[in-house]
Amino acid sequence: MRRSSPAALFSAAAFFLSASALTPAAFAAPHKKDAVAADAKPAAAPAAPKDNNPVVASVNGQPIHLDDVRAAAQALPEDMRSVPPQMLFPMLVNQLIDQKALVIAAKKEGLEKDPAAQKAMQAAADQALQNVYLSRIVGPQADDAAVKDVYARDYAGKPGEEEIHARHILVADEKTAQDIIKQLKAGADFATLAKKYSTDKASVDAGGGDLGWFKKGDMLPEFSNAAFAMKKGEISDKPVHTRYGWHVIQVLDTRISPPPAFDTVAAQIRQKLIQTGVHAAVDKAVAQVKVQRFNPDGTPASDKPAPASSAPAGSSPVPAQAAAPTTPGTTPPNGN
Repeated sequence: MRRSSPAALFSAAAFFLSASALTPAAFAAPHKKDAVAADAKPAAAPAAPKDNNPVVASVNGQPIHLDDVRAAAQALPEDMRSVPPQMLFPMLVNQLIDQKALVIAAKKEGLEKDPAAQKAMQAAADQALQNVYLSRIVGPQADDAAVKDVYARDYAGKPGEEEIHARHILVADEKTAQDIIKQLKAGADFATLAKKYSTDKASVDAGGGDLGWFKKGDMLPEFSNAAFAMKKGEISDKPVHTRYGWHVIQVLDTRISPPPAFDTVAAQIRQKLIQTGVHAAVDKAVAQVKVQRFNPDGTPASDKPAPASSAPAGSSPVPAQAAAPTTPGTTPPNGN
């Protein structure tokens, strides 16, 4: 078939192409003479195209340019990176042709005057303006140089966080945990007791209750506060209670982690810069306009905005995942 469905192309298809990669030459089909023998005289390099944004199709005389294809390509999801440009190009051109044909058909019906259509078009135009404005304002604040500056200031050459290597035995009641501590103090083997008693099967399978290396923020506060107060080789004198049960902890080792490599935190730094820049741009824009608020019944409301939630969007009260993997049905101290 000539066309693929819009859903198949724009949601399942994927090849994120930069504008610089989409040149007329990039879409040229390979020529038979490309497979010349090694000793053959190489062909002269083709001349650079005179027009970097040529017309690639037209619908009722309305042109579709290569820049339109570039824009469509950049809107694709990332899982299409393996699709060669020569295959993607006709698919995108056909999509753009279909879109123009639908717009022409809609205008023949006078739908651009429909109130619902006008409202939707205005919303789309407003959204596009917001995106372009924020991109121009925030983009330079989160470029590669800005990310490197933050890394040099906040990460490079600075000591990392304290980490400990610990293992635990998790049981359902305090009495059992106290009995385990007595056995350990009497010389019992930790791994053997973990295998016998612990309900955290993932840490048992990892090696006698081993949780691996973790930072203080990786675990629930009750667990971390107890573990980080202990010394190397020490076993907890009393059970530690969390919402998952009662823990008997042994600290195996301690260390200071090295600073993270740039590549491991660059995306995180950039995202934080973007969030900070967007918030600042929005606050500045709102400060420059007059805002009036009304209640649902139309009566005047306070000019002060509603208080923001104390927790950032998407945050979770559950700490990050610990070093040791878990399996379904287990209840490690970090809650994941």
